[in-house]
Amino acid sequence: MSLNLKPVAGTANRVIVEPAAAEEKTASGIYIPDTAKEKPSKGTVISVSEEDSEGKKPTVKAGDVVIYGKYGGTEFPYNGKDYLIMRESDIYAIEG
Repeated sequence: MSLNLKPVAGTANRVIVEPAAAEEKTASGIYIPDTAKEKPSKGTVISVSEEDSEGKKPTVKAGDVVIYGKYGGTEFPYNGKDYLIMRESDIYAIEG
């Protein structure tokens, strides 16, 4: 789970998230075609900034499973995997 990237905070803490895989089938067992799959809104925190410009430490930590906005964050590929980088304020909840 270790990613050799550390987000830069700026005016808000930044978080790198590995999105969960899109659902393959519905709860009733119907398989969803690739063209109809929704973007996941859940993922695992991989890395967080140390503190924002006001000195606030992030609430989330690496390893947390989080729920975020459907269109939250900016996608970027790194070493063959897709990740999201987002402001911590784009995260709605920590699972668990």
